[in-house]
Amino acid sequence: MVPSQSKQTKASSSPLSLKLLQRALLIIVGATLMAVGLEIFLVPNGVIDGGITGISIMLSKVTGMPLGVLLTVLNLPFLFIGYKQIGKTFAICTFFGIVVMSIGTQMLHHVSALTPNEPLLGAVFGGVILGIGVGLVIRSGGSLDGTEIVAILLSEKSPFSVGQIVLFINLFIFVMAGFVFGWPNALYSIIAYYIAMKMIDITIEGMDQSKSVWIISDKFRDIGEALTDRLGRGVTYLDGEGGFSGEEKKVIFVVITRLEEAKLKSIVEDWDPHAFLAIGNIHDVKGGRFKKKGIH
Repeated sequence: MVPSQSKQTKASSSPLSLKLLQRALLIIVGATLMAVGLEIFLVPNGVIDGGITGISIMLSKVTGMPLGVLLTVLNLPFLFIGYKQIGKTFAICTFFGIVVMSIGTQMLHHVSALTPNEPLLGAVFGGVILGIGVGLVIRSGGSLDGTEIVAILLSEKSPFSVGQIVLFINLFIFVMAGFVFGWPNALYSIIAYYIAMKMIDITIEGMDQSKSVWIISDKFRDIGEALTDRLGRGVTYLDGEGGFSGEEKKVIFVVITRLEEAKLKSIVEDWDPHAFLAIGNIHDVKGGRFKKKGIH
């Protein structure tokens, strides 16, 4: 009895240890990429990122303090808030990522920039690398900036959404960057921030972004079987009722990848050119016949 329990404990702890190691490696890679984006592309060209990172870059320029030290010190209060509001795992992953990022910026500080005196190139490539790095850390359950935590808390006591608050904070930061680095560099910073946000979305969601599809047709059974046969996707039939006619309708619900959208439209068009079709983006899918890796 005891030996068998011991074997079960070892078997269950092994996948857990592997998952923790994988998460730690992703955070190290992500935080290192952010350090590269900052010290090799953005900072040498006077271009900043949004949030606490942008404030740290400006303070480093004004005070001469090391960027790595400012990134750690300024993020610590938000790390404590994240621990209270989101949880211990988030706080640990965030702290680990911030430490790796700070060490990385310190080590890369004296490395020559790849795009010296080219703020546009620095903004573009720095934004891409930085966005991928942040996206990897977020996929691993952490964060590298405390702005989002502040926005979550403020949104609970104001009529504004988290996205609106983050945008307002960053607009203020970019205006301040205009006084510190000059207005052209502030505009380059906005370009870098926009590119980074897009790369974060791509990194988190993946290139095969999922789409949810609703189809209303009298030939629902034929369309559903065709989708299953030709796309290999499981479909769900939902009961509906027409708002004007009051007639009972069958609604087909199916989840596909972005690359399968054109094929799905073709299948629906073949069976019923007048079918109602609605397609929307979704961020994550788990279970059923749709296989996709989870973020955490």
